[in-house]
Amino acid sequence: MSIIVYFSSVSGSRELKQQQSQIFSFLDSKKIKYKAVDITQGSEVKDEMRKKTGNPTALPPQVFNKDVYCGDFSVFYEAVEAGKAEAFFKL
Repeated sequence: MSIIVYFSSVSGSRELKQQQSQIFSFLDSKKIKYKAVDITQGSEVKDEMRKKTGNPTALPPQVFNKDVYCGDFSVFYEAVEAGKAEAFFKL
């Protein structure tokens, strides 16, 4: 399980929930195994996500292949629209 998706289980933002859902639905539909990491389980998890992205204000969802940063939702969306989702996930 090399794909890791940092997400938030608690959010007042409908847009954020939809973005996370789109990523999870895509991975599920392609039968790509992934690990979902909830950043609301502790500030250290959120800090880890932000450190790994290199962005101190990064918000979920953030996607990694092992320790390699793939991108956020906007990069994912562009890759899917261009038919290059496998490249986004570095598969």
